[in-house]
This record gives sequence, structure tokens and C-alpha cells, in this order.
Amino acid sequence: MRLLCICLFALCPILSHAQEARKVSCRFVCFEGAVPPPPLINVFDKGIEVTCTVPANTFSEPLVCYAKTNVITFVSSDNRATVATANIPEHVKAAILVFVPAAKAADPVQWRIFVIEDTIKNFPDGGAFVANFYKQDIRFILGEKNIILKSGTDHGFARPEKRDAFNMAPVIFQFQQNDAWRTTSETLLRFVPGMRYLIFAYIDTASGRPRISTFQDFMPVAVPPPSKLTVPPIKPTPTPTKPTSPPARLTNPATKPAIPPAAPQ
Repeated sequence: MRLLCICLFALCPILSHAQEARKVSCRFVCFEGAVPPPPLINVFDKGIEVTCTVPANTFSEPLVCYAKTNVITFVSSDNRATVATANIPEHVKAAILVFVPAAKAADPVQWRIFVIEDTIKNFPDGGAFVANFYKQDIRFILGEKNIILKSGTDHGFARPEKRDAFNMAPVIFQFQQNDAWRTTSETLLRFVPGMRYLIFAYIDTASGRPRISTFQDFMPVAVPPPSKLTVPPIKPTPTPTKPTSPPARLTNPATKPAIPPAAPQ
């Protein structure tokens, strides 16, 4: 009994590590204008490492990463130093991780990660997800919708109902500057099933001006399962029959055929 208790105590740390590991399906993208980091490694515990590539201006393919106490840690593939961490809420099973450069070069962590829950409810198919990184409010028109979005907030919006014959709808953004509103972006976007937009409002560090950044995300189209085809039974091909030839006339070799009489001269 004592030996059994000792074994159970020895297994407790291993079991606790296994329970803390949480799989999260992740897609990565680097913020517009920034140089993507070199390949990173998601480390969870000894023997559990996942190599992650962060593309620019496009979304990566889904990759399963491991979170420990709701945090995904990324280290450099060169010196194994921590490069970024992502806080994943308990209920999130799939997420889009947007890598944003740190505000200052002297920051101990080089990248900040903006986490978006990747669900149809939060990021609708054919719609848009808007995040306001600006220091003040923004307001915008998305199809027939007029929205004000507070600083530091985000929201997903369904596909606009009012679209033209080409599925285009107006998208206009205004930034609040003191007591005035200034138009920063005015365009038409195409809203179709299987495609959605990720839109950021922020301050361009190079110019110091408000800016809108738009990413297109093409959702994978589910292939319907093949339908069951009923194959009719193969009928055997009938064997062609040889035509029956009329019976041959038998002649008696002993009987000579009659010679017709000669015609008179």
C-alpha cells in the first residue's frame, strides 16, 4: 500500500502537465508594414515543440499549438529567447494570431499578439471583423450599417444585405480627431460567401497619420461527401447465334442428271 502511494505521488506532476496542455488551432498573420519574424517555436514542455511561420499580408494554414494555463509561448529558433506570448481564453478552440511589433525596440518581448476567436459567430463568413487600435473612437459605414467603435475594442459584422449586382458595398472610415471627424478611407468591397475581411484602424508610426489596413481571408470550402451511386447490374451480352443455312441437296452419285434433248437443226 505504501509503495502504491509513493508511485501515485510520483505520477502526479506528470499528470498535471498532461492536463495543462490545451490544443488550440491557430492561424498566423503579420501586421501590415512590419517585417515578419523568422520561424518561431511554440514550446510547451520537454519534447513538445511546434515550428510556426508567420506570413505577411496573408493568413497561414491552421496549425495546432499548445497552451499552458491559457498562454501560448513562442521562442526564437536561434537563441530560444521568448519572442511573444498569446493569452488564449479558456473557451477558445480556434484563433487567429496577429503579430504586431512592440511599441519600443527596448521592450523585452519583441512582438505583441492580437488574438481573434476564429468562429462563424465572431468572424462571420462573407462579413468583416474590425479592430480599433486608434487612440480615439472611429466610425464607419459597412454597407447599410453605421457603426461607432470605441478605442481598443473590436467586433465582427455579418455580410451587408444591401449590395450591387457585383456584390459590392460601400466601406467608409472616419477617425475622431479632437472634436472633428476626418475621412481616412472610402472604397467599395466585394462581399461573397467564402471570403471575409479583417480590418484594422491604427496610427502609422512612420507618418503619424491614421490608417486603415485590410486583409482578405479566403475560407476553405467544404467538399460535399460523394453521393451513393446505384450502379445497375450488368446484363450479360447474348452470344450471337450463327445463321442456319438451308439444308444441302443430296445427289445420288449413281444417278446421272438428265441431259435435255438437243434443239432441232
